[in-house]
Amino acid sequence: MKICILMQKVNEIHLKKCVHPCRTCYNKDKISREGSFMATKVFFYTLRPYDELGIAQRLAPQLDVEFGSTQEYPTLENAELAKGYDAVSVTPCDMSAPMVRRFHELGVKSICCRSIGYDHVDREVARELGMKVANVDYPPNGVANFAIMLMLMSLRKAGHILKRGEVQDYSLQGKIGRDISNCTVGVIGTGRIGRTVLQHLSGFGCRLLAYDLYPNEDMKKIAEYVPLETLLKECDVITLHTNATEENHHLLDAKAIEQMKQGVTIINTARGKLIDSDALIAGLESGKIGAAGLDVLENENGLYYYNRMGDVIPNPELALLRSMPNVILTDHTAFYTHEDVESMVRGVLESAVAFENGQPTRHDVTNL
Repeated sequence: MKICILMQKVNEIHLKKCVHPCRTCYNKDKISREGSFMATKVFFYTLRPYDELGIAQRLAPQLDVEFGSTQEYPTLENAELAKGYDAVSVTPCDMSAPMVRRFHELGVKSICCRSIGYDHVDREVARELGMKVANVDYPPNGVANFAIMLMLMSLRKAGHILKRGEVQDYSLQGKIGRDISNCTVGVIGTGRIGRTVLQHLSGFGCRLLAYDLYPNEDMKKIAEYVPLETLLKECDVITLHTNATEENHHLLDAKAIEQMKQGVTIINTARGKLIDSDALIAGLESGKIGAAGLDVLENENGLYYYNRMGDVIPNPELALLRSMPNVILTDHTAFYTHEDVESMVRGVLESAVAFENGQPTRHDVTNL
């Protein structure tokens, strides 16, 4: 289903009333021969009608954008929906070379991700075709606080306690946990979210270690930057807050897990590809990993954000992890707050407009 917001009347009124130079009136590339403004056109895939749609309807007129949408994921078959649009917006999905080439054939000039991560887009092909790629950011508090929640729940065995409560097992045996205040917590990646995690954890009284290729001076006041090997060896809790790249694929593999403390707790609200699933499961089964709080999985495409109730899901890693009492799984929802969703939709619209007008945007990840 397409939903379009047309801006022609609004901009005709603007053109009549405007008496000073502005982007709307004087961007010659965006003014048609008839004198009406030609809005940037964005087509949204997987646009959720219960939250994102209303935000897009409210923001699009403010940013001179005309948009269409579908609730479907992009495929080679439904790519035709984006014909005539300047940009497409996608959530994490298959945006491999065939999809990128297909959109290019249809005249799409940019791919605007509604996520911080952009590893699902074949940017090499996009660059070859002259297409732009953007990600979004959003206030860091939502994901940061969700990660801390998973730490606390994992250390206090909250998932296990809740499951036992469902069958009216209120005994204490097997429920004893650990106090985070007596733990050493390691944060891998000190971008906006990682820094917020450190700031919020500083009030818990725990020892804080950090690893990043580019240490942040302000964070040195509350955390100690150490080599990755040191962080792995000394931390009771390790939380990941870095993008997935070719260089850090399976950052936590069997070798890394072997270096960790016995009974370590691992938290991942970043990207599933940062952890080798087989090594994670082996560590949990052996007891090397005492608990895990996972908002993302390595093989989550086609799984999260779908209603799979009653389906036989061909994902053995998911089945094994769900069976473990010391694992908490959430379905990639750490970002899911009102503030973050609005920021993502706005970021897509702003990037599409910037690309169309040949302007820079901080969300441009084409050449990263």
